[in-house]
Order: sequence, then C-alpha cells, then structure tokens
Amino acid sequence: QVQLVESGGGLVQAGGSLRLSCVASGRTFSTYTMAWFRQAPGKEREFVTAISGSGAKTYISNSVKGRFTISRDNAKNTVYLQILSLKPEDTAVYYCAAGLRDSPIATFYDYWGQGTQVTVSS
Repeated sequence: QVQLVESGGGLVQAGGSLRLSCVASGRTFSTYTMAWFRQAPGKEREFVTAISGSGAKTYISNSVKGRFTISRDNAKNTVYLQILSLKPEDTAVYYCAAGLRDSPIATFYDYWGQGTQVTVSS
C-alpha cells in the first residue's frame, strides 16, 4: 500500500556529496518513521539513519555520524539523505524504508524502495 522510490544516487569521487531522495505514494506519510539502510557488495544490509514521522527525532549510525543528514518534507511525501565527504566505503545500494516504529532493525520496516546505487571512487 506504500510505494517508495529512491533517486539521487550515482558515481561520485571521494570527498564529493550526494543528496538522495525517497518519494512515498502512501496517504499517511507523516505517520511513518522513515529510514535509510545501505548494503555494500558482500556485506549485510546496515542501518544508516532514521527520522520520526513528525521529524522531531532523528537517529544515526555512528559509522556515518557527522557526514550524513536525514530530513523529511511531509508536504511533499519525501525523505532526504544528504551525504557529505563521501568515502569509497560508502559505496552501496541505499534503500529507503517506512515503518511504524523508530528502529535500527530492518524487520521493523514494512515498506522498502527499490534502492539507488551510490558508488564512490578514490
């Protein structure tokens, strides 16, 4: 019932920046916690960051703290991930997810986007 579509990925040199977007088609976007996960080649999917429905609370993995910022615009049914100072180890497919709880656990999220590839070259 909720469709999520990510965009904004691409090939960027180390030190560059990207802004990922995730647009939701559901009618109750503001009730969902939104999160970003990523999965690098050969690795498990990992939690990156999340934001509560109202935007009042944000959560971020220690591995990306200081470089990644999550935000949302409920009027546009969109959540963003601003990534600064990209590193080669940030290379991954980045997934947008929606759930009813603030959580770093993937299974708490009910809806997922198709992912957008971020590739960082050195």
